[in-house]
Amino acid sequence: MSPFDSLTLPNGTSVPNRIAKAAMEENMADAAHLPSAELLRLYQAWADGGAGLIITGNVMIDRRAMTGPGGVVLEDGTPLEAFRNWAQIGRARGAQIWLQLSHPGRQMMKNMGQPTLAPSAVALDLGKHSNLFAMPKAMTEHDIDEVIARFVTSAKLAEQAGFSGVQIHAAHGYLISQFLSPLSNRRTDRWGGSLQNRARLLIETVKAVRAAVSPGFSIAVKLNSADFQRGGFDAADARTVVEMLNELRVDLVELSGGSYEAPAMQGDARDGRTLAREAYFLDFARDIAGVARMPVMVTGGIRRIGVVQQVLDSGVAIVGIATALAIRPDLPDVWRRGEDLRPEVAPIRWKSKPMASLAAMAVVKFQLRRLSRGRTANPNVSPLKALVLGRLRTASLTRKYRRWIASPVTAAASVGTSASLRANARAVGMPR
Repeated sequence: MSPFDSLTLPNGTSVPNRIAKAAMEENMADAAHLPSAELLRLYQAWADGGAGLIITGNVMIDRRAMTGPGGVVLEDGTPLEAFRNWAQIGRARGAQIWLQLSHPGRQMMKNMGQPTLAPSAVALDLGKHSNLFAMPKAMTEHDIDEVIARFVTSAKLAEQAGFSGVQIHAAHGYLISQFLSPLSNRRTDRWGGSLQNRARLLIETVKAVRAAVSPGFSIAVKLNSADFQRGGFDAADARTVVEMLNELRVDLVELSGGSYEAPAMQGDARDGRTLAREAYFLDFARDIAGVARMPVMVTGGIRRIGVVQQVLDSGVAIVGIATALAIRPDLPDVWRRGEDLRPEVAPIRWKSKPMASLAAMAVVKFQLRRLSRGRTANPNVSPLKALVLGRLRTASLTRKYRRWIASPVTAAASVGTSASLRANARAVGMPR
């Protein structure tokens, strides 16, 4: 098949081509944590560039639980006008645009000033950088019910705003991924132990979201092919979870991998494996595509049209591209014209892998900020410069977030949201 062939999803809707803009965290919300003008300008560039599917960066289901400051929040009571503009921009050329819904669990910086939740009280292990993250609180049944209800609420609001679908983030070490991994989930109740129990949060979330939205609204799952940590969630586990998802009405599974502790999504494994420079997770995706009843998408380092074709020829239905589209947002249209453009940034070989990982993310975010201002990317930016500028910006956004979350208006809204969520949880029949 050609990268420019359309793809019909299980719900009957169509994606116009096989190239997806994969999620990247932008941290470009406005002061009220709504989509900003800069964020909309960034997505205008991607929409104009010809991708068939556009998946947003993390949209948070809970203002108290942020993957980073400056994140967009969508919860009960959120004004939808900016989200409607976002959806309209994404769909203007016929693409589907999905909101990626996320909860960070224990992967929230301590300086955000909020308590962190996780399946178990197991702290992140980042060596000398571990103290940047707090010891999380093990979630109660009530906490779990509320998280599921929040995913449902955010998905319903996304549909009301005009998005084509949502992607439930169950990868990269965020909350649902933490439940899936035996390293971070040490529970002994119905939410831990066996893989069936560890997958329960994901399965119940998908079921609840599917029951709350229309049949033509797309529901996708982003899943780790593996944690890339010894003793963690592995490829056999991923295959089994996909088989569980086969029994639900899931329209696409995206395969990635890794976490803050082992950033395999940047080509770095902690369990001794060497990942390919491009299409990091293709071998895993090829295997899982053989058992999946829904289309499979693979993301990780892809930047050449020849590799896109290789991925599609392997049986994977759609190819996710991130960093290359941060450099050239018009890459799908460039490839459609027959040009063999290969945008990339140089790998960062710093001795400290956690710092190299942070620098790699900073380089990408540097490009996103340039695009959001209507400028072209600068892939040759110094990683140190990008990291320093990024950390200064993050510090400023963190201070703004702490003032916002502590404001009387925000606190009052949180009380109303909690009451509404309790009602929603009863309405959708949360598992007990």
